[in-house]
Amino acid sequence: MPLLFDLPQEELSSYQGVNPRPHDFEDYWDTALAELASVDADVELVPADFQAPYAECFHMYFTGTRGARVHAKLLRPRAATAPHPAILMFHGYSGSSGDWQSKLGYAAAGFTVAALDCRGQGGRSEDVGGVPGWTLRGHIVRGLDGKPEDLLYRQIFLDTARMAQIVLDMDDVDPDRVGATGGSQGGALTLVCSALEPRVKRAAPVYPFLCDYKRVWDLDLDLNAYAELRDWFRSFDPRHEREEAIFTRLGYVDVQFLAPRIRAEVMMGVGLMDQICPPSTQYAAYNKITSPKSTVIYPDYGHEMPPDLADTIFQWMLEM
Repeated sequence: MPLLFDLPQEELSSYQGVNPRPHDFEDYWDTALAELASVDADVELVPADFQAPYAECFHMYFTGTRGARVHAKLLRPRAATAPHPAILMFHGYSGSSGDWQSKLGYAAAGFTVAALDCRGQGGRSEDVGGVPGWTLRGHIVRGLDGKPEDLLYRQIFLDTARMAQIVLDMDDVDPDRVGATGGSQGGALTLVCSALEPRVKRAAPVYPFLCDYKRVWDLDLDLNAYAELRDWFRSFDPRHEREEAIFTRLGYVDVQFLAPRIRAEVMMGVGLMDQICPPSTQYAAYNKITSPKSTVIYPDYGHEMPPDLADTIFQWMLEM
C-alpha cells in the first residue's frame, strides 16, 4: 500500500467534512430552482454530422439561467421501444461532452444519452459572463466577490437539472429509468444533478470534485484542479482576513451540502490515493447521502479511471 496522505479507510465512513455551511443554504437552492423554473428552456435539436446505424445524433441547445444557451450531445436509439431508459453524462473540469463514439454503447443498449457541455469549458455552451466558449480557469472562485447567486457553479449546477428535466420529460424516455454518471467534475455534477432533480434513479459518480473545499486547503492540496483557491487568496486576501467568510461563501456550491437531497441509488467509485480530489472530501458528500448507496474502492489508484469501473457502471445502469 502506498503512503497514506489522507484519513485511514476506516475513518472515511464517518467523516463529515469541515467546510462551513451557509445558514441559508436550503433557501439559496430553493430560490435557485424557482429561478430555473421561470426560464423557458427553448429546446432546439440540430442533427449532427456524426450519425450511427442504431443512433440518431443531435446537438441539443437549451436556455439556462442568465439566458445562456447551453449545449449537450443527444443520442436517441433508433430501434428502441418506448418508453426506454436514459443516461445523463457529465465531463471533467476543463473538458467537454467528448466524442459521439464514446456514447454509442449506451445507445446500442437502448438508452437515450445526453452529455452536457459545461459553460465556458471545452465544449459549445455559452458563458454569458464573457464570450461564447472557453473562459477557464477560475470557475470555482468566479463570483466570490459578488452576490452569492453570482457564483458560476450555481449556474452550472442548475444546467445539470435543466438537462435532466428535458430528458425526463421526453415522450420516449421512461422517467423511472434515468441514470447519471461522470468523473471528477463530472462526478460532482452527477451528485448535484441527482440532488436538484430527485427523479434521477441511479447515480454513479467517480471521484467527485467540488466537495469540502476547506479540507482540500487543510491538506495543502490546493493544487492542480483546486489551484485557483490559492491563487485567489494570494491575489485578493493575502493575509486571510476573510478566510472564514470565503469558505462559507464556497459552501453554497459545496456538493456535500446538496447530498442529503439525493433520492437516487448511488454507487461511487473512489481511489484512495487520489491527491486531486482527496478521498475524505468525497466521503464528506457520500456520508450525507441518505438514499441506498455503495462504494467501489480502489486502494492503489489515484485520480484516474480504474480498471473495470466503466464496465461495472454500464452493467449497473442496464439493471435499472
